[in-house]
Amino acid sequence: MRAYERFLTYAKIHTQSSEDTGVTPSTPIQWDLARVLEQELRDLGVQDVKLDEQWCIVTGHIPATPGLEQVPALGFLAHMDTAPAFSGENVNPVFHENYDGGDVALPREDRVIRAEEFPFLADLKGKTLITADGTTLLGADDKAGIAEIMTLCQRLLAGEIAHGPICVAFTPDEEIGEGPNHFDVAGFGAQYAYTVDGGAAGSIEYENFNAASAKVDITGVSVHPGSAKDIMVNAILLAQQLNAQLPAQETPAHTEGYEGFYHLDRLEGTAAAVRMEYIIRDHDRAKFEQRKETMRQAVATIQAQYPTAHVELTMQDSYYNMKEKLTDCMFLIENAKKAAQAAGVTPEVEPIRGGTDGARLSFMGLPCPNLGTGGYNFHGPLECITVEDMDAVVDILVHLADIHGKTFTNC
Repeated sequence: MRAYERFLTYAKIHTQSSEDTGVTPSTPIQWDLARVLEQELRDLGVQDVKLDEQWCIVTGHIPATPGLEQVPALGFLAHMDTAPAFSGENVNPVFHENYDGGDVALPREDRVIRAEEFPFLADLKGKTLITADGTTLLGADDKAGIAEIMTLCQRLLAGEIAHGPICVAFTPDEEIGEGPNHFDVAGFGAQYAYTVDGGAAGSIEYENFNAASAKVDITGVSVHPGSAKDIMVNAILLAQQLNAQLPAQETPAHTEGYEGFYHLDRLEGTAAAVRMEYIIRDHDRAKFEQRKETMRQAVATIQAQYPTAHVELTMQDSYYNMKEKLTDCMFLIENAKKAAQAAGVTPEVEPIRGGTDGARLSFMGLPCPNLGTGGYNFHGPLECITVEDMDAVVDILVHLADIHGKTFTNC
């Protein structure tokens, strides 16, 4: 079975996570896919298959080829949930065979993936493009990664190559930053790993943002507007002033590459009370800390200007740049480059303008860079992937397992 065939099955299983429930998994629907994957691993012949009945984490192991038992175990991970930002329910994948490289009109909602806006489309010309129908996201983030790892397992168990011990895992709640919360690194058994949760086939990522969340609760002074002079403090206006304290050009819409940002992700409330929710990002740890200090100063400034109001900041670090933990494991990056080249794909090493489970796992003791799935435009209705690029990613993973075994065999 090819990876795209598995992907079509997974994409139709609704697994959207939620930031608001406070439980793990954050949505019970994630169990539906977890149980499918548990059974599929068993059917393939993967050993030690386990679905953690408390935390909804699926794991399994493939023993080493005889003679390679001493090779350090290599792990591959992907996540089951789709992003809360856009609906992942009732996904209807649409095939665009022999894609011509131009605009892609989706069947519903008059949505169009425009070649002018997305130059990568030119590279997909002649391939079989898969999109959603315009009403949902597609779910390639990260059900494509799951499908590719499953197909890797199929090929390894068929005896295609000699390899060391292989560990696989599928986790919930990555999209809300909670995927590794209950992950048992020691129990997983891998000494090194890769998440398969990135973009273009051949992309290799070992640098990501340092990340924090910031919530600002503003309580104004609410009185009747007819008698408000010198008394009312409008919380909405204070929110506007607070946001204006932050650098206007340091937002996602004005930054790229290694440039960090402040992102006002949610603002809700009334003249009486407002909540603002930010995410703060920077690749550089020192600049990241300075960004947090800038946020603190902005809150303090507004509080000082309006002493009868109450302005409260709650800020929490989410994850850090995995580069800090991978500098002594750069062979993982070099092996991934070699695997891409062996699969006929040009490797592209690039920083992640976001994070993955691999970032947190690296700080938990499991060095874990990230590999591309072949997908694009994640988290929205313009998401797409190709059949051929999914096949290429599987080839990369097979070559990577082969190269990893040879790396340590030859030490």
